[in-house]
Amino acid sequence: MLKRIHVNQHNIKANAKGASLPVLTVKTYKSNYKCNRVKINGPSELVYSPEKPLSCGAKVWIETEAEVLLDEAKAV
Repeated sequence: MLKRIHVNQHNIKANAKGASLPVLTVKTYKSNYKCNRVKINGPSELVYSPEKPLSCGAKVWIETEAEVLLDEAKAV
């Protein structure tokens, strides 16, 4: 299953003002996972696509079909 991992800049800005929100999003075709640490167990590709950003607005992300482990020890 394809996973796209990107940084949520809105959460980074909110955290600078005192919030404590997760800043990474792992997107699959069926759900989104929020976390602060991601381990990719296999090949991945870093993508920059300013002409065709993700639906959330991200222009840079990592794509992988490999297993992804989140900081909560949850595998995606």
